[in-house]
Amino acid sequence: MKFAWIDLRTVPDAQRDAVVDAAVHARLAGVVSDDPALLDTLPPTITRVLVADEPVESPHLVTVVVRDQDQLDRLPVDSAFVQVEDDRTLKLACAAAVRLGHAVVGFTDPTKIPLEIVIAAADGAAGKLVTVVADLEEAAIVLDVLEHGSDGVLMAPRDANDVFKLARLLEATTPPLELTTLVVEGIAHNGLGDRVCVDTASHFQEDEGILVGSFSSGFILCCSETHPLPYMPTRPFRVNAGALHSYVLGPDNRTNYLSELRSGSTVLAVNSEGRTRKLTVGRAKLESRPILTITAHSPEGVEVSLTVQDDWHVRVLGPGGKVRNVTELQRGDELLGYIATEQRHVGIPIGEFCKES
Repeated sequence: MKFAWIDLRTVPDAQRDAVVDAAVHARLAGVVSDDPALLDTLPPTITRVLVADEPVESPHLVTVVVRDQDQLDRLPVDSAFVQVEDDRTLKLACAAAVRLGHAVVGFTDPTKIPLEIVIAAADGAAGKLVTVVADLEEAAIVLDVLEHGSDGVLMAPRDANDVFKLARLLEATTPPLELTTLVVEGIAHNGLGDRVCVDTASHFQEDEGILVGSFSSGFILCCSETHPLPYMPTRPFRVNAGALHSYVLGPDNRTNYLSELRSGSTVLAVNSEGRTRKLTVGRAKLESRPILTITAHSPEGVEVSLTVQDDWHVRVLGPGGKVRNVTELQRGDELLGYIATEQRHVGIPIGEFCKES
């Protein structure tokens, strides 16, 4: 989970109490200060981070400002602050991110390339990377850099409103979904219909797609065109998603009809393990094509239906990210899907009786 620390060092005295109260109320992860007496007043539910020029004995998380490799090598604590301003300090930040439990990194220049390098260097490391950001807009960018983002951000708010806005920004990250294995019951060829290709502004991974279904209670994971096809080039930004009436699952557990998607809409990319991320739609392309309907059921007996273009190159995903061509599906084949527990009204989950067939 992404997290945020609030930096009190530059917050005006008149705003400090309100900012601290907001951070505690919004359940942000930590508060940073160079004043141990101020940190002593905070509740134990929040991480108290003491920034110091030298290692000191403290009950708080001591984060030492590190300026060279020798200082990092001799560091007796597990947290450091590095200001990246050139190649030497960039290498120092990478080393800190790999080695320490917490590496707090600030960047002098506005480019995000140094941050990308630190994120790549720390990939797989057990510690947490915390990036200093100037404002909420930069925080949103930093949390998504390299599709991984910094583990946390450190921001000095102007007032309590900034704290609450930062908390809402963290909530906007998309949680994983618990996918289920669906068993195909049948395939029906339906003649001509209108289907939608969803072209996004991002590349899909090989085991990613979007969740689409005819019923709001269940969805099938439709494969992106990242895999080679005969007679045509790959289009790793596209999902040949389904008929225009279909629901597509988006962020915040909301759905849209495929027919409603426009340039600038958002959809939820989902991989075979249930990890999710928001994608921006570049365009939605509707065309008349022969269509077929896949009917499947979950282990609990929930019926799932999906109508797609009737062509071999349209594909869905099975367990383990296995690619299945829709025209070759047979009764008993397994697909990945998602079962929703709520019915929908204008795409919003609602606890009401509704039967779809």
